[in-house]
Amino acid sequence: MRPRRRPGRGLRPARVLLLLAGILALGVLSLALPIASWRTGEIETEPLALLHHAGERPARLWIDTDAACGLGPRTDPDDCLALHRLAREDGLEIVGISTVFGNAPLARTDRVTREIVARLRGVGAPLPEVSRGASAPLDERDAAPSDAQAALARGLRDRPLIILALGPLTTIAETLRAEPALARNVERIVAVMGRRPGHLFHPSEGQGGGVLLGHGPVFSDMNLRMDSEAVRVVLATGVPLTLLPYEVARQVLITREDLARLSAADAAGAHVASAAEGWLAFWRDVVGLEGFYPFDLVAAHAVIEPDAFLCAEASARVELGWAPRWLWMIGDAGLLVTPRGDRTDAHRVRYCPRLARWPATLSK
Repeated sequence: MRPRRRPGRGLRPARVLLLLAGILALGVLSLALPIASWRTGEIETEPLALLHHAGERPARLWIDTDAACGLGPRTDPDDCLALHRLAREDGLEIVGISTVFGNAPLARTDRVTREIVARLRGVGAPLPEVSRGASAPLDERDAAPSDAQAALARGLRDRPLIILALGPLTTIAETLRAEPALARNVERIVAVMGRRPGHLFHPSEGQGGGVLLGHGPVFSDMNLRMDSEAVRVVLATGVPLTLLPYEVARQVLITREDLARLSAADAAGAHVASAAEGWLAFWRDVVGLEGFYPFDLVAAHAVIEPDAFLCAEASARVELGWAPRWLWMIGDAGLLVTPRGDRTDAHRVRYCPRLARWPATLSK
């Protein structure tokens, strides 16, 4: 006689695994469907009041970068494009360059940055020494300050400056946390991060051939994701913060023709263009586009021509979402931007999602 099954025993492990596999399969299959939010990466959100914000180029600029161009075919060259563009800009005083982990470990980003700076000096750019910055997120840092923290603090004590943050905000956050009074000399931080709630960083828009049933890759708000605590610290200081998000970078496409013109500009440009070849091929073969979006280069353009963008005075808050870190794309994680005043836990930022003007060439 068989024992009677006790009520409430629940699903057996095999059935749980089968159920989970079915849910995962349905999720993967959904990526092939013509759903507008998957195709474009954008959903309808409350509109922002976009305006031209008149502004002057900075008298003094600090660049914090996680440059890793040339380290691999899936390593973006955007930092090096930005450095080349800024170094060639007449009348722009770059008082400091610091490195940070991000696109690659710090040892590699520091080496790549020093190499491109040396090449730019070789073609006449008056660039300062490079300072080695943070190697890990803020909540994993030890008590010892980095060289970049000390150098940035000296720069801020001297006179006000604008900081262009091309990677995680770790070095900037540790500097302002160690000496809060320095915040008054930060004219503005221009950072590559931020997005509207529900938006995806989805460049292929259903055209990619390399992954997920032709869906193409989905990127993340990486500079936030690499060190969300640093973003919280910077927001809490109240320093003016301008966000250059994915949705403005997708209005620019860097093609092979653009790289050819950059290569002809000077020897440093030729090096950067060569380092971008693998990234260009990745976007062609996997993303499905004949060029790539130059996230950090767009931010450099915002420093040089701040009135070339349509921006909104908005609110921003750090959201890590409900999903595990490895499922960030469905957890709505990021620095989420909404109209000002809709939440009391948000911070004031300037969010620039639209581009009005773009230079004819990358080099000038």
